[in-house]
Amino acid sequence: MDFDQARDVFLQPREGATAPPADTPALRLRHVLEPLAMVHLWSAPAHEHLRKAGLNFLTGYVGGRGCTLGDVTPGVVASTFAVFEPGLAADLWRQARDTCTVEELLAVRVAAGGEGVRAALEGVDEAEIGRAVRTLREALDAGGPGELAGRPLYASLRDQPWPTDAHTALWHVASLYREHRGDAHLAACVAAGVDGLEANILTELRAGFDLYEYTGTRGWSPEAMDAAFARLEARGLVADGALTPAGRDAREAIEAATDLAEQRVIDALGSDLDDLVATLGSWADRVVEAGWFPPDPYKRAAG
Repeated sequence: MDFDQARDVFLQPREGATAPPADTPALRLRHVLEPLAMVHLWSAPAHEHLRKAGLNFLTGYVGGRGCTLGDVTPGVVASTFAVFEPGLAADLWRQARDTCTVEELLAVRVAAGGEGVRAALEGVDEAEIGRAVRTLREALDAGGPGELAGRPLYASLRDQPWPTDAHTALWHVASLYREHRGDAHLAACVAAGVDGLEANILTELRAGFDLYEYTGTRGWSPEAMDAAFARLEARGLVADGALTPAGRDAREAIEAATDLAEQRVIDALGSDLDDLVATLGSWADRVVEAGWFPPDPYKRAAG
């Protein structure tokens, strides 16, 4: 998939859409950090860096996230990506590694992330950016080494050098929080007895997508999706292409467990949270307005 195709699929507005509210502190923070964390994939500077490296949209996505893990086997990448069809994730990792070394993938990732944030936030006071970065970094650090447990993508990002300029540091800390929460969310799904494909279906129906509209973009076959839906139906979680009340409760319980895993960060932010979310939200809006993150609220809710 090239970048123009990705834009056609993912960067279209959805008129009249209302996604589930970000009504917990952890979700509010996640929603404003997501566009900032993903500029290394969606922004115009990112597209240029990826193109020069010989990467397309999909190899850039998998290579750009997987490279922080090091020169790992395809199965490791497929495991940490989880909601993608494992064969697809593994194959895209192989393609990315056939094109670039891990060191090259890391360099492209950092350059694209820093330049994307810098372009999106042109005119914003760097001192203000620096204050936001320090606040977020201190909150993530507050949990100590115990926060690494069960969080492989987050831990791999923690091992990367801390950027020295404000814009790249903002992208980096947003990425850290994204993977911190993402790793925790996968753990919550596993603990609930939900596999990656089933998690996709529950999430898309919670967000407001039509059945398989979002899940199908993760490489799953129609047969695999039908089989997963049948498993969820047998458990009473879905029916007639929608979540049942029990299914909605089960999905909300996964969200609550994810929030619980983020509570140390939220507690560390304390009274700074509201002002930080407001500031980060205004910056995230600039990323979306630039056309560098999907404007569809369902996509924001789905992750």
